[in-house]
Amino acid sequence: MKKMKRIVIIGGGITGLSAAYKLQKEIEQRGLAIELKLIEASERLGGKIKTQKHAGYTIEQGPDSLLSRKPAVVKLVEELELQDEIIRNSTGKSYIILDNQFHRLPQGTYMGIPKNEKSLLSSTLISEEGKKRALEDLTIPRSNTEKDKSLGLFLRHRFGDELVDKQLSPLLAGIHSADIDKMSLLATYPNLLQLEQEYGSIMKGLQETIPKQKEVKDKKNEGIFFSFREGLETLVHTLAAKLAKGTVILNKAIQTIEKNDEGYQLIVSGGERYEADAIVVATPHFTVSEMFKGYDFLQSLDEIPTTSTANVVMTFDKSSIRNEIDGTGFQVPAVENYTITACTWTDKKWPTTTPKEKVMLRCYVGRASEQSVINLSDEEITDIVLSDLKKIMGIEAKPEFTVITRWHNGRAQYNVGHLERIANVRNQLEQALPGVYLSGSSYNGMGIPDCISQGEQAANEVLEFLGEM
Repeated sequence: MKKMKRIVIIGGGITGLSAAYKLQKEIEQRGLAIELKLIEASERLGGKIKTQKHAGYTIEQGPDSLLSRKPAVVKLVEELELQDEIIRNSTGKSYIILDNQFHRLPQGTYMGIPKNEKSLLSSTLISEEGKKRALEDLTIPRSNTEKDKSLGLFLRHRFGDELVDKQLSPLLAGIHSADIDKMSLLATYPNLLQLEQEYGSIMKGLQETIPKQKEVKDKKNEGIFFSFREGLETLVHTLAAKLAKGTVILNKAIQTIEKNDEGYQLIVSGGERYEADAIVVATPHFTVSEMFKGYDFLQSLDEIPTTSTANVVMTFDKSSIRNEIDGTGFQVPAVENYTITACTWTDKKWPTTTPKEKVMLRCYVGRASEQSVINLSDEEITDIVLSDLKKIMGIEAKPEFTVITRWHNGRAQYNVGHLERIANVRNQLEQALPGVYLSGSSYNGMGIPDCISQGEQAANEVLEFLGEM
């Protein structure tokens, strides 16, 4: 009889769940003799995907959408037969706040980067001098590609400081809660370097590679992002339901992992022990060296910096919003004197999340350069956000209720040299701890689709290691 092999996945966020689902599917379809366990330290699955229902509202406490351009997530949704649950975001104008004024993000941009001269010249954010400097992207020679570089410095070289600080940084750095001048170009937006190298200009490259928008009558207001009627956590619940009974173990933190002749022994809180032939570690990078004590090379992961953020959901009666803006949200550049970094008008972006005649705003706080706000009390954060909203939107009313969600050390920072660090750690891991695989938002992409892809890749690597591929 074939010996039963044992796989343990550590971490029940979307990466760990995706790995477990992929492995479960292979076990069932191919009749593999594999025992699968997923161990999660907290009381729930999903990690940062967290949906709350309250008073008729659907509130996302973490990410609020999936990107339809990413094949991994579209394929998974189809496999899970969730197509009928999908809702698409309502597209609308997006703004950047500058000098206390709303400036519409120009049309014809990619992450704020103008695709052509017309888009650049239409921007009300940039001075004539700044536009003239940004046009130099069309003529500046290609960059040296021998080593990684800062995303911010790369873009400043191509477009100048003004466009970067006022139009590009609010979007590019805002997504990662990062310092654009420390972010790794190769780890975050390598496509921009590829465009520059191939076409000699980022703008020229965008013109050639991004299809021109076509007006489709019945889809003209349909965005590229989607979620589910009951919230993004639908994806988590559906994945978990596909796992065999007894696979998931909650409220058990890994104390230590020991290598032995048979593979690995995992000791969890409470003293229970689990045996494993292979392990997928889908937890934040700063937890790894503590689990695998005595492997000094893993301490390199502890040097990856993190940032903390919070999102602040506020609801109002529609009658209390006097200066209603035609759009779905705004970004706030670091050069502005505000604490909030962005605000989504959720009732406009996702109309099904909010009761009629109500308004739901989701504001974000916690810049890479200013982390202290995260540690303030709920009351203090609420007052700060309301003060900013009063100045920006003229909101005088108190919210009907507020939901504040803090994500301490929630964002790994992909600074210059990140990919080289991860490659070095993985090379040493393969030699010292064969059958152990690192996966998740700390490593090769922090968006949900990227985490799904990483989880599936880790599952394939585990099966290959066990000789089942």
